[in-house]
Amino acid sequence: MRVRRLTRGEARNARAATGFLLPFLALFLLCFIAPICYAVYESLFRVERSGPLGLGSGATEVFTGLDNYRRALKDDGFTAGFGRVLLFGAVQIPVMIALATGLALLLEAASARWVGFFRTAFFLPYGVPGVIASILWGFLYVPGISPFVEMAGSAGWEVDFLSDGTVLWSIANIVTWQFTGYNMLVLIAQLKAVPVELYEAARVDGADAWQVVRHIKLPLIRPALVLTTVFSIIGTLQLFSEPLVLRPLSNAIDSGYTPNLHAYNEAFTGNNQHAAAAEAVLLALVACVLSFGFLRLVGRGGRDGR
Repeated sequence: MRVRRLTRGEARNARAATGFLLPFLALFLLCFIAPICYAVYESLFRVERSGPLGLGSGATEVFTGLDNYRRALKDDGFTAGFGRVLLFGAVQIPVMIALATGLALLLEAASARWVGFFRTAFFLPYGVPGVIASILWGFLYVPGISPFVEMAGSAGWEVDFLSDGTVLWSIANIVTWQFTGYNMLVLIAQLKAVPVELYEAARVDGADAWQVVRHIKLPLIRPALVLTTVFSIIGTLQLFSEPLVLRPLSNAIDSGYTPNLHAYNEAFTGNNQHAAAAEAVLLALVACVLSFGFLRLVGRGGRDGR
């Protein structure tokens, strides 16, 4: 088989493209691939200390294979944290995506001059760091400070936003408040890409507003809905700042309330970075499985719907 040689112009374009790609590839390898490889490497070892009861000053790293992974999967606190964030995601993600979709459809369809103001107002919570947002909402949850608790008490209701049965949904409220506006803007950007001629043709055919939403807008923003849902799945498994900040305020939040919090405490409280690395790798694997599983599911659904 004869291979065609590149012309001088094609070779120059190929070198230019390679030059543009190299910085990205270098950063990708340094900031993404290398940390993953190092975490996997660290997860295969454990520290053994010499002396009576392991209290000696000498410490050596010993290869243990998958022992740290087995220990993590047998740790009730770690597995309970996984169950907690999966329940969190099963409820919070659909609510947040539904709110973002509703706001996007309303604001994209509105013609008033205040649309820009409302878009900015809904997006502003995303600009608040997660720690600051948790502190702000923490003041609104603590009895004696919270106006919500005081108003509920005046109405004869006893409300405890930080109890064992409600603190998870208090955290869900913070996350929903913070990220709904961001997802809304992603969906609005997708709606803006829809040709106006489609709407005009639908109206000429007698379609009302709901039919336009159902048969034109929602199907055409499906890629954006899939994207925001995948990001939300990954973000749910990374839940960390909110329970960490609210932990001093609630006895219901322990050191393993979420997988990320459990790994953090293993590394920086228990001084066991090898176990924390194994838990981080497991968390990454679960995130990959859920994300790609969802993409495969919606891809199959899209093919079946055609």
